Amino acid sequence: MKLSAQQLYEKLVGEYGIIGQSGSIQFRLKDFAIEIESKDSVGNLIQEWLQSWMRVQGISFEENPSSQTFPDIFLDVDDHTKGLLEIKTFDADRGPGFDLANFDSYCTSLLTHAYRLDSNYLILAYQMKGATITIQNVWLKKIWELTGRSSTYPLKVQEKKKIIYNIRPITWFSERSTFKPFESKEAFLKALNNTRYQYPQTRFDNAHWLNKVLKNYESHTGIALEVT
Repeated sequence: MKLSAQQLYEKLVGEYGIIGQSGSIQFRLKDFAIEIESKDSVGNLIQEWLQSWMRVQGISFEENPSSQTFPDIFLDVDDHTKGLLEIKTFDADRGPGFDLANFDSYCTSLLTHAYRLDSNYLILAYQMKGATITIQNVWLKKIWELTGRSSTYPLKVQEKKKIIYNIRPITWFSERSTFKPFESKEAFLKALNNTRYQYPQTRFDNAHWLNKVLKNYESHTGIALEVT
């Protein structure tokens, strides 16, 4: 069964009713089992559970053989330029502290794989009390719906010792958040380009980056984006 990301979300949230459901992690060695209360492995196990659930449901997908490269899942097994899905999880009591992408790698990838802009992010927020894990909420978002500006750069990033490492999400679901999500992929691209210009390590090779990304996106999708 071939599903789009939106159809997958509707099946998981609407039909299956995952929000509010609880579970636990158990480790068994010989005849002795314990329930795990550590949060260290929760994210990976939720992702593994989700992929197993998709197989049982008969949903066709292809898992990325490299866990370190984008995306986690290809929902379109015939065309890897479409149906790209990343799965993210976070502790609802702490907020979204995950990385959306490595800054340098993402910028470089858009030069040849600009269709990546249309990738979907399936995000599950959980709460853990003792050994019980409860799914608090689930979102399906595009990267521009998860990102926004920060007090330092036009795009929120993780920076250590003046080196940018990753693109980070804002708290997109909070009305009290100072910074709001971008309204379009064009606004996200503009912020990414302006961040590259502001960041000393990418400023001098930034002259034609945006134009190359826009041309590559049009060559893959047939859609001409305008970023002003």
